[in-house]
Amino acid sequence: MGSNSSRIDDLPKNEYLKKLSGTESVSENDPFWNQLLSFSFPAPTSSTELKLLEEATVSVCRSLVENNPRTGNLGALIKVFLCRTKELKLSAECQNHIFIWQTHNALFIICCLLKVFICEMSEEELQLHFTYEEKSPGSYSCDSEDLLEELVCCLMQLIIDIPLLDITYEISVEAISTMVVFLSCQLFHKEVLRQSISHKYLMRGRCLPYTSKLVKTLLYNFIRQEKPPPPGTHVLSQQSEGGGLLYGLASGVATGLWTVFTLGGVGSKAAATAELSSPLGNQSLLLLLVLANLTDAADAPNPYRQAIMSFKNTQDNSPFPSSIPHTFQINFNSLYTALCEQQASDQATLLLYTLLHQNSNIRTYMLARTDMENLVLPILEILYHVEERNSHHVYMALIILLILTEDDGFNRSIHEVILKNITWYSERVLTEISLGSLLILVVIRTIQYNMTRTRDKYLHTNCLAALANMSAQFRSLHQYAAQRIISLFSLLSKKHNKVLEQATQSLRGSLSSNDVPLPDYAQDLNVIEEVIRMMLEIINSCLTNSLHHNPNLVYALLYKRELFEQFQTHPSFQDIMQNIDLVITFFSSRLRQAGAELSVERVLEIIKQGVVALPKDRLKMRKSMHKEAKMLISPLVLQLSLSSVQHGSKAPK
Repeated sequence: MGSNSSRIDDLPKNEYLKKLSGTESVSENDPFWNQLLSFSFPAPTSSTELKLLEEATVSVCRSLVENNPRTGNLGALIKVFLCRTKELKLSAECQNHIFIWQTHNALFIICCLLKVFICEMSEEELQLHFTYEEKSPGSYSCDSEDLLEELVCCLMQLIIDIPLLDITYEISVEAISTMVVFLSCQLFHKEVLRQSISHKYLMRGRCLPYTSKLVKTLLYNFIRQEKPPPPGTHVLSQQSEGGGLLYGLASGVATGLWTVFTLGGVGSKAAATAELSSPLGNQSLLLLLVLANLTDAADAPNPYRQAIMSFKNTQDNSPFPSSIPHTFQINFNSLYTALCEQQASDQATLLLYTLLHQNSNIRTYMLARTDMENLVLPILEILYHVEERNSHHVYMALIILLILTEDDGFNRSIHEVILKNITWYSERVLTEISLGSLLILVVIRTIQYNMTRTRDKYLHTNCLAALANMSAQFRSLHQYAAQRIISLFSLLSKKHNKVLEQATQSLRGSLSSNDVPLPDYAQDLNVIEEVIRMMLEIINSCLTNSLHHNPNLVYALLYKRELFEQFQTHPSFQDIMQNIDLVITFFSSRLRQAGAELSVERVLEIIKQGVVALPKDRLKMRKSMHKEAKMLISPLVLQLSLSSVQHGSKAPK
């Protein structure tokens, strides 16, 4: 490094880095720092290059770890950076490119070193390295200021206070990235940390007063999705004896992302694209999620989670409760728009889940929106393109649907929103369909994918719970959605018969042999019957509560009525089958009276007329059903790998 451009291959031999990590102490007032920080480094653009950067600096870092207790050079570097940040805001206003450039370089080096130190040593050892000062061999002073806390507070102030300009964009990204690295200590501990240095500083120390401002700033960074300034917008040119120096702040934006790559922050191809479009927005979101999920300290709740749970809309003029700390206001409309636009990344979906689950103000606002399709459609697209998403992203999308479908108002309104030409749904051309019917189609498709691959019981249960939450409010179901409901039941029925046959063969084999009995299919049979029961509950709930709104479902039932015959006398399903059997018998009778060879249109007409003639009191209400099917949140660590199953349908004869 230094006044000439550096390459990764040259780093182990760089004279300035050697001096930083060597045995000679360097005072914070030494001109050496200006030389060290005047470098133009080609920003790593891939995880491979980032790995090479780590490997190239291993020797430098190890040397610094060994010599720093005597030289205190790490502390001197921190002090140089802290001193410069005091003038950073003024430098931004004065467009002082050189000062900001060197300050950014100092933070970049600190971030790289901090990452290695956290990987290689305990928190106690790390803290000691920030207390060492220049001293004679064998002496040690414990009266030093806590530079690590100074650094963390400084980073928070930098994130909050520095105006976002083209020349400050990258240092803002680097400050947030350094905070993420600082909070990565948990990655190297099996047990949950409750007394870590992050808790000490962020939950009880001098950083605590900045809680609400930091959360608000990170949210606004996510909302704005500011892109990095274009290359060449701000270029610093300087000639030196060692060769030309050309440094553009925008050219190194990806530098700040190296910590995320090495920490495994990229969840999918789509997420990587989102990171490149707005590094500041992406890094802000990652830091926000890390802060929100810090474990509560032994004697104090997580203040950043408190802030996320309690912030209000800027249009809400009601006073803040005195019992709720760290509150603030933010524009909900802007936040809603950003969330709708960013669901391609799993971290944005996690933020949406966090806000819906923990902030009642946000949940109430979103459920009252008249354009819920802008939020629901991206969630459905995640589930639809499941093979392109990681399992956590899919599960989180499903859980969001579970939260939304707990609200009856949502379940009613989605059937009133009519969509046209859903291009990403490829199984069938959908020229016009309600949002509710599309939601049903996608959830059923997810179930059928899962049935052919992982057979994850939790996924089945959660998908069916979403349908159960909606079932009483089904309205004007699209004929294809109705067909798919019955097709799913058909698939479950065939699976039930297959497992039952295997169980029978297993029993016969065990009776005719003294060997160990064949595998017990009782558990499999119990699971499939539980899923079948939930499907029957969903169909029954729709027929009981909204029969007159769903002629297409009755049509599909009549066409596949033989499927339900085997369950009419089954002891596990008799109670649920009463209403379904009644509907099938009633409408079958009316179809027979109308004659043979009926067209689809004529069958639907007879069904619509029969709905009016069927006495409502003949359908028995099952009040417990909706309570049993309420939202079930499953572990996010379950893996999901799905494949498609398609079924057709014809008119009933």
